[in-house]
Amino acid sequence: MTDQIHTEVVIIGAGPCGLFQVFELGLLGIRGHLIDSLASPGGQCTELYPDKPIYDIPALPVCGAQELVDRLLQQIKPFEPEFHLGQEVLEVTSRSDRRFDVVTSQGVRFDAGAIVIAAGLGSFQSRKLGVPGCDIFEGKQLHYRVKSADLYRDKDLVIFGGGDSALDWVLEFAPTASSLTLVHRRNEFRAAPASVTRMRDLVAQGKIKFIQGIAEYLLLEGENFKGVRVKGGDGATYDLVADHVLTFFGLHPKLGPVAQWGLELERKALKVDTEKYQTSVPGIFAIGDINTYPGKKKLILSGFHEAALAAFGIQAWLYPEKKQFLQYTTTSPIMQKRLGVSP
Repeated sequence: MTDQIHTEVVIIGAGPCGLFQVFELGLLGIRGHLIDSLASPGGQCTELYPDKPIYDIPALPVCGAQELVDRLLQQIKPFEPEFHLGQEVLEVTSRSDRRFDVVTSQGVRFDAGAIVIAAGLGSFQSRKLGVPGCDIFEGKQLHYRVKSADLYRDKDLVIFGGGDSALDWVLEFAPTASSLTLVHRRNEFRAAPASVTRMRDLVAQGKIKFIQGIAEYLLLEGENFKGVRVKGGDGATYDLVADHVLTFFGLHPKLGPVAQWGLELERKALKVDTEKYQTSVPGIFAIGDINTYPGKKKLILSGFHEAALAAFGIQAWLYPEKKQFLQYTTTSPIMQKRLGVSP
């Protein structure tokens, strides 16, 4: 166990909403620490669809998901947030002095004045391919996310999955891969109909292959990865030689320890007010997909709005004696100084 870290705010979740919460708090002169179960900031945007376009971010007609995360990280640089990645928050305990004790799965301990839960659908892990030996080749020849599309150029690829992520990458890699085979356990897909139509056209043209089936085991030559054997829905087996296997079965979300913190829940979401997005426990706030209230819409745009109002609620909780003023970044010398843009 480490020594306790004293901080004004702990933000649980480093997806877009958690990152924007840093910005809104920073404008008010409040700093905090971010904790996320994933190994890098960005949440689902980074983990599932980094190159997928987003069209409903204000003033950005189109923005890639990872681009959005990168822009948010750039935006919050003046506030110097500290990240604690690859760990979950296991314990949150309210104290009589209105502060909270927080403990993570790596034994990091915080003495926090307020908590913001921006954990999306909860902590999550990629659903695995589910055959022996996967962990040995994970991140080498077996992948659950795409970090760099150039890595797969002129390679033999096998992609598992039937949702948007799988179909998006099939369409992305079809023109550049040496060969590409899509494997899905059913002939029906959960992806956008337009994507399914384009994929079937590529199959009909002989540019990619589709096999209805499931992974049976990895193909090895000694200790070297060679591909994967698939058992087809027709009972036949297919040995698919591949440089890389990409699996997009989605993430396995779980509310996890949050469910044990005494917060009021409604259908596995945290109930909040719409004034400051505070939960049923004073001093604990929730923004983004993890919260619920009448009229809730699960949009990044909505999460940004919630972060702005939560920041003022957090300021009032931390400093109840302080009078609040609404200031604007265009005219406020204080905010401009915090942003590092003052003359």
